Amino acid sequence: MLNLSSLTSGYDGGTVLHGLDLEIPDGSVHAVVGHNGAGKTTLIHTVAGLVPTSSGRVSVAGSDVTRLPAHRRARAGVGLVPQGRRVFPGLTVQEHLTLAAGGRRRRAGAQWTPDSVKELLPRLAERAGHRGRQLSGGEQQMLAIARALLGQPRLLLLDEPTEGLAPLIVQDIADLIKTLPERGLTILVAAPRPAFAVEVAERVTILVAGRVAEEFSAKELRDQPELAAEAMGHATAEGELVASAVSSNNSPALDAG
Repeated sequence: MLNLSSLTSGYDGGTVLHGLDLEIPDGSVHAVVGHNGAGKTTLIHTVAGLVPTSSGRVSVAGSDVTRLPAHRRARAGVGLVPQGRRVFPGLTVQEHLTLAAGGRRRRAGAQWTPDSVKELLPRLAERAGHRGRQLSGGEQQMLAIARALLGQPRLLLLDEPTEGLAPLIVQDIADLIKTLPERGLTILVAAPRPAFAVEVAERVTILVAGRVAEEFSAKELRDQPELAAEAMGHATAEGELVASAVSSNNSPALDAG
């Protein structure tokens, strides 16, 4: 479904991702883990088309989308749930869903409609008349996911979807993510901690300073959780060297994700 080949990208002339290779099979969940500044958000935004690719290739379902802008990638089946949720405080839940459903061309036999996402996420049905600012953090996250689903994605990008949420809500989000491949979605999720990544994903990539430090199966990390700590420890040391080199060259700072 998603294939990244020698992907390099960044901001304002600075490089954040350095020749990154990643392959995610159709109908699977893949997690990317790393410390702040590792490049997780940049990776998500590059795949979504919000950050330009300097070199390399982004392929979705066999099609090269490297040079496509974000709105054309969305039409090609790439959906984004951004970090921080970004719901409209003055719109009701129903207005969010109606806007998301009507703002893109509807495909014949579209899987996701306002009614079907409310069936998947019944709390949204209960809160349909409430405005964005009246929702809890967990409800806002559910709404952000529902809004993305209404774009009829084949590939769903989730940027730190559990940020700032209570443990019970984190588990609800994890349970939801695990059901989505059954409905035909492939998922790339950026996670700050290996524990959540192992809960939802089949495979986990650890990033350091925009490079792949290690890739593990979830089973490997469940059986040997120290592997992630060792990889991230190695990543931290290597990242300090890279950051020092970047600073000496007066390049822009790495992203916070």
